[in-house]
Amino acid sequence: MTPLLLLRLLCLVPLVTAACAEAKLPADFTTLLAAKFSLADPGSALDAWDSRLSPSPCRWPHILCSNRSVSDAPAVASLLLSNLSLAGAFPSSLCSLRSLVHLDLSFNSLTGPLLPCLAALPSLTHLDLAGNEFSGQVPGAYGAGFPYLATLSLAGNNLYGAFPGFLFNITTLHELLLAYNPFAPSPLPEDVSGPTQLSQLWLAGCGLIGEIPPSIGSLSSLVNLDLSTNNLTGEIPSSIRRMDNVMQIELYSNRLTGSVPEGLGALKKLRFFDASMNRLSGEIPADVFLAPRLESLHLYQNELSGRMPATLGQAPALADLRLFTNRLVGELPPEFGKNCPLEFLDLSDNRISGLIPAALCNAGKLEQLLILNNELIGPIPAELGQCRTLTRVRLPNNRLSGPVPQGLWSLPHLYLLELAGNMLSGTVDPTIAMAKNLSQLLISDNLFTGALPAQIGTLPALFELSAANNMFSGMLPASLADVSTLGRLDLRNNSLSGNLPQGVRRWQKLTQLDLAHNHLTGTIPPELGELPVLNSLDLSNNELTGDVPVQLENLKLSLFNLSNNRLSGILPPLFSGSMYRDSFVGNPALCRGTCPSGRQSRTGRRGLVGPVATILTVASAILLLGVACFFYTYHRSHNGGHPAEPGGGDGGGKPRWVMTSFHKVGFDEDDIVGCLDEDNVVGMGAAGKVYKAVLRRGGEDVAVAVKKLWSGGGKATGSTAKESFDVEVATLGKIRHRNIVKLWCCFHSGDCRLLVYEYMANGSLGDLLHGGKGCLLDWPARHRIMVDAAEGLAYLHHDCGPPIVHRDVKSNNILLDAQLGAKVADFGVARVIGDGPAAVTAIAGSCGYIAPEYSYTLRVTEKSDVYSFGVVMLELVTGKKPVGAELGDKDLVRWVHAGIEKDGVDSVLDPRLAGESSRDDMVRALHVALLCTSSLPINRPSMRIVVKLLLEAAPRARPLESKPKAAEEEPLDV
Repeated sequence: MTPLLLLRLLCLVPLVTAACAEAKLPADFTTLLAAKFSLADPGSALDAWDSRLSPSPCRWPHILCSNRSVSDAPAVASLLLSNLSLAGAFPSSLCSLRSLVHLDLSFNSLTGPLLPCLAALPSLTHLDLAGNEFSGQVPGAYGAGFPYLATLSLAGNNLYGAFPGFLFNITTLHELLLAYNPFAPSPLPEDVSGPTQLSQLWLAGCGLIGEIPPSIGSLSSLVNLDLSTNNLTGEIPSSIRRMDNVMQIELYSNRLTGSVPEGLGALKKLRFFDASMNRLSGEIPADVFLAPRLESLHLYQNELSGRMPATLGQAPALADLRLFTNRLVGELPPEFGKNCPLEFLDLSDNRISGLIPAALCNAGKLEQLLILNNELIGPIPAELGQCRTLTRVRLPNNRLSGPVPQGLWSLPHLYLLELAGNMLSGTVDPTIAMAKNLSQLLISDNLFTGALPAQIGTLPALFELSAANNMFSGMLPASLADVSTLGRLDLRNNSLSGNLPQGVRRWQKLTQLDLAHNHLTGTIPPELGELPVLNSLDLSNNELTGDVPVQLENLKLSLFNLSNNRLSGILPPLFSGSMYRDSFVGNPALCRGTCPSGRQSRTGRRGLVGPVATILTVASAILLLGVACFFYTYHRSHNGGHPAEPGGGDGGGKPRWVMTSFHKVGFDEDDIVGCLDEDNVVGMGAAGKVYKAVLRRGGEDVAVAVKKLWSGGGKATGSTAKESFDVEVATLGKIRHRNIVKLWCCFHSGDCRLLVYEYMANGSLGDLLHGGKGCLLDWPARHRIMVDAAEGLAYLHHDCGPPIVHRDVKSNNILLDAQLGAKVADFGVARVIGDGPAAVTAIAGSCGYIAPEYSYTLRVTEKSDVYSFGVVMLELVTGKKPVGAELGDKDLVRWVHAGIEKDGVDSVLDPRLAGESSRDDMVRALHVALLCTSSLPINRPSMRIVVKLLLEAAPRARPLESKPKAAEEEPLDV
């Protein structure tokens, strides 16, 4: 035998050995290998299924073996492949695993139809295919097969056709989970009593219509019943009181009518009952509050009437009661709270009268108290001032009177105190300094007197102080200028006097300043012109003197009023136009252009002094310009043509810019710095200015966006500019996704920090939608934007390890390219989170977008982003801003709910898109948005599910297919 032949034979030995080993595998494991090669496995989760790596296939991951069979060969009992990013069609070879008991392929990306052959598996008890992309109808064989099936979960797929009511024929079922599939509108079967051991029935978002069958009460083993988010009509069947084991009943967001059935108090295990957002009427049954374990009762946004039952005071376990937006009247029982561990109470928008029960916080657990827009009278109970667990108190627009309990001003965890629109009196107590978490103090339209305490300026998280229309007097606290978190200050119509505080340049986040109708004196601080996001300034009807600072020309104001003061001098040129005429009326000493004789400001003199001064000024300017040109030319010749920039250098030469690149770039700091001209500014916010830089590369003009961070300020969280820069670099520098804006590189030199992004030609979604060009976005374009942004967020939440929460999802942070493709931007406050919610020290986000639980728990999860994205979706569906005068005192979420309840769904759709061609598609997207903005985080879908729901809600005339993953999409490992 020749050496060459021997070498070839030796090379074949491993292959032969592997083939032999594979051939010796029991049949079930050969089947698994076949399934492995039919699946796309980007995470390599199945690589270990290899007999060469493990001598015993029962040690392969994701597999549990059964006892040896009659043939003395091991068999697969459990195949657990959840959340592994597997793709492809369901492997038909799995239907031959006759010993399979437990099959879990949930939360992958599997596609295609469900296989009827699964119903023939004789031992299968648990089948979980939830959270995939399976489509088509549920096979009819499923209703006649599965001799031992206990769990069937098909939730969160793309299954369509009629609702598969035949699944109730599987009498062995313990759990039937079909939620969030786009089934055709279908009723439930008249008889659902077949699976007598059924404990979990989850049919939310299944397109159900018609009435809830009375046979539902025959499911005496049922623990969880969820029929929410459908179009069910008729009454809630009284037979539900026969479900002795039920713990949770979810019927919210349907079209149910009639009254809440009596007898719920007899359900000894009932803990959660939610029939909110329906059309229920009549009185609340008295016995419901006597259910011994009832923790949560949600009946909000219905048409309930009558008085609050006296049994409310006897509720033994009630922690969460939400009855807002009904027609309830009468007084609350004075014992309410004495016998139950109350945590959350919302009775807003009713006609409840009488006193606030003093016992509400007897258990020491009350966190949120919301009884706004009612008819409450009398004082705020002193006991509430001792309730240290309170985080939000909203009692506006009642008839409350008397002083605020001293302790209420100083609660350590209180984030929002809203008492506006009452008849409260007294002063703001100096102990407010102890309210270290207070972000919003809203006490307008009351009878408060005295001076505002200096301690207000020590609150580290104060964002909004609204105390208009009171009788406050004295000077503005000088300490107010130290509140760098301040975003809105409204002290209109009081009796405040003295000067405006010095040092207001610290108000870098201030958007609204209203001090009108007071007795303020002194001059207007020029520093106001340095506030980057101020857009509403009203100092009218005061006694201010001096000139109008030219620095105010830097502001971009939607409201500007300095009328009825004692201002004098020549107006800055920008304010001389007719558009500002009403901003300065009632200031007779103010002049446009030049002042008449006798009314010259200090900028002008009589006779020759003015001309001589002008000539000297011009001559000096020419001389200085010549000197500057000389030194500029000199430095260019000695420093390689690089002009000196602030933020570093080597003794007057070229500054030391540090560049960090995340992609291959063909430019350097000189190209970028040279474009930072005010003429190139395309945006400005709390973080800094954004410039458009056009660079010449390879004979073509290439545009990039450059964000220059403020050197002394930060984002709305109170972060410094450096922290915001570091967070954005650390996050965006590693992300590769087509729907996340690309960060090319970054530069820093001393305090100056630059971020260079890809340029998005159509700017932000917020500007385009609300800037008068919203009509340019038809419904297919808006839907594509929704899907693009959702896919970007889903990547952050599900494909990054560990996940990333954006924390500031809003329409202004969704950018649009030339083709209206959407990308998520601005990661300055993003957070990496681990296995649970991340604790934060301050609220990040923008008004109208912040999830309700985020504001009082200060814990951020992916569901916080889901809520914010739901608000963006509502913007696209309605054309409205998240907050604004046109919404009244509601935010967009509440406005939409109220509009649908009062005038139907068509009343909230953007009228610019009126037409039957898009109406149904818009309603389907609206449905998804309402899911995302659910008040309870647990009820919001994940972003992965949101993407699937949006793809199902694609415009029918132009169906939107799921985009293939781009090559640059990579899992992120932070």
